[in-house]
Amino acid sequence: MTMDIAGLVEQLAIWLDVSKYLLLFTGSFLEGTTVMLTGGILWHEGLVAFAPTYFALIAGDVLSDVMWYALGYWGGHHFVERWGHLVNATPEVMEKARRYFQKYHARILIISKLTMGLGFSVPILITLGLLRMSFTQYLLITTIGSFVWVGGVMVVGSLFGNVVALVPAKLQIALLLAGFVGFIFGLRALSNRISKLDL
Repeated sequence: MTMDIAGLVEQLAIWLDVSKYLLLFTGSFLEGTTVMLTGGILWHEGLVAFAPTYFALIAGDVLSDVMWYALGYWGGHHFVERWGHLVNATPEVMEKARRYFQKYHARILIISKLTMGLGFSVPILITLGLLRMSFTQYLLITTIGSFVWVGGVMVVGSLFGNVVALVPAKLQIALLLAGFVGFIFGLRALSNRISKLDL
């Protein structure tokens, strides 16, 4: 029995080593920044090479951004009609948002990408799809932004990654829940602010 477990652990370690870049790509697509930090830590520890890690993380990040854009493009209107009232996204607010985003869409995307939207990146990416920003321009800006963002986060992970291990698991869960609640309140605040703009 002990040999079977040892053999299983060895096989798992081999699989993880062979699949590490695919796992980093998948993690970057599904989660993003935490996986990028982890990539920086792994690079610092010599467990992964910089270039394949960097490009796997960029690919996952860009594909994730494309998914959020597509969600807004093909499903955003239905979602807003059905659930918009929960975040105060009235037709008037959406029209003002459309005018604002049409005027400043490139700047909004660049700032969102380089600051991870200050907590609003997903709603911004969905909104850009919903408002039909040029996909070519969207893809160009998000790709360039990913090159900068991923590199910066990897460097931070490489330099300061061991700090994450000091955060207790319960505090990590509490921060995740606080982030979700903040996301909902943030959407409401954004809708309220847009409704007061004179556009």
